Amino acid sequence: MRLTLALLSLFVALTAGAQEKPAKKKAGGYPPDIEGTKSETYRKVGDTELKVWIFNPSTKSDKPLPAIVFFFGGGWSAGTPTQFEPQSRHLAARGMIAIVADYRVKSRQDAKPTDCVSDAKACVRWVRANAARLGIDPERIAAGGGSAGGHLAAAVATLPGNDTANDDKKISCLPNALLLFNPAVVLAPFPGLDLKGFGIGLDKEKLGCEPTELSPLHHVRKGLPPTIIFHGKADTTVPYTTVEKFTEVMKASGNRCELVGYDGEKHSFFNKSKYAETLATADDFLVSLGYIPAKK
Repeated sequence: MRLTLALLSLFVALTAGAQEKPAKKKAGGYPPDIEGTKSETYRKVGDTELKVWIFNPSTKSDKPLPAIVFFFGGGWSAGTPTQFEPQSRHLAARGMIAIVADYRVKSRQDAKPTDCVSDAKACVRWVRANAARLGIDPERIAAGGGSAGGHLAAAVATLPGNDTANDDKKISCLPNALLLFNPAVVLAPFPGLDLKGFGIGLDKEKLGCEPTELSPLHHVRKGLPPTIIFHGKADTTVPYTTVEKFTEVMKASGNRCELVGYDGEKHSFFNKSKYAETLATADDFLVSLGYIPAKK
C-alpha cells in the first residue's frame, strides 16, 4: 500500500498543482483566443481538433527561420496553451517562429499521458512536415514546456513508440533543441536515484502503459538534442534530484545538457518569481545555438 501511494503521488501533485478551471473562449482561457496569432489544426482525433497558435516575427524574412513548439503544463489533466504566450511573444520578437500547442488532457478528452505524448509527437512532425509553407527551418525546431508539458517535450525527444497508424514516421519528431521548465523526466524507479519518499512513478492504468515506457530518463541515449532545464531546488512536486540525475545521464551519454537551479523556488516558478531570469537564460541558450542573434 505504501509503495502504491508513492507511485501515485507525483500524478496527484502535478494535477493538483497545475489545475486550471475551464473558461470561456477568451485570452488566457480555454479554448484560447490569442491575439496576433495564426491558428491551424495539426491533428484531429474523433471530434477533437488539436490546434497550434503561431507567433510570427513582425519582420519578414526571405530565409527559413528557427522555431520552437511549447507544450503547457497541467498534470496531463488540464491547462491552456496560453501558459507560454509571454515566452512566445518574446522569441517571435527575437526572430523565431514560436508555436503554442494544444493536446488532449484528462479533464477535456479523458486522455491518458500516453495520449498526450502521442499528440506531442504528432505536433512536432506536423511542424516539420509543414516547415516550408510556414517559413521554418526543419533542422532548427526546438521543443519546450513546463511540468507535464516539459515531460512531453522531453518525451518527444527520447521515447520510442506512441505513434498511430496515421503518423508519417518517415518524418522525424526529434526536436533539435529542448527547453524544459520544471519537467517531469522520471516516471519510474531508476538505479542510483534516491527520492526520499517522493512519488517516482505512476501505475500502468493511470499512464496508459508501463511507467518506464513514458519515463524520459529511462530512454536517454547518445545523439539527443542540446537541452537546458530550469528547476526550483525547493520543488516538492517534481524533486530537483530527478533533473540532476537526468542531466548526469545526458552528459554521460555525450549530450549537451545544462541544469539551471534556483534556490528556494518551488514548482511552476518560471512564470512567476523568476520569469525574467529564466527567459533571459533561455534567450542566451538559443543564442548559443545560433537560433537568434546576440543582443546588442
